[in-house]
Amino acid sequence: MRENDKQTEDTFTVAGTNIDAVKRQNERSGMSYKEVQELLARTTGGHGTAIYSDTNIEKVKEQNQQSTD
Repeated sequence: MRENDKQTEDTFTVAGTNIDAVKRQNERSGMSYKEVQELLARTTGGHGTAIYSDTNIEKVKEQNQQSTD
């Protein structure tokens, strides 16, 4: 399909922005900000990432207690 044919099928905003083209670019752009935050929280931790953590706090406390005994 030619690029001109795509434009006739795409949706545009009042300002002339091609909504479908923006969506296509976003699909190819990589991870979102939230996805990056979640990845960092799961792999390295960090400030403000507790909501993404799957760490069992009680288990960690227990392990810490055992290591000091």
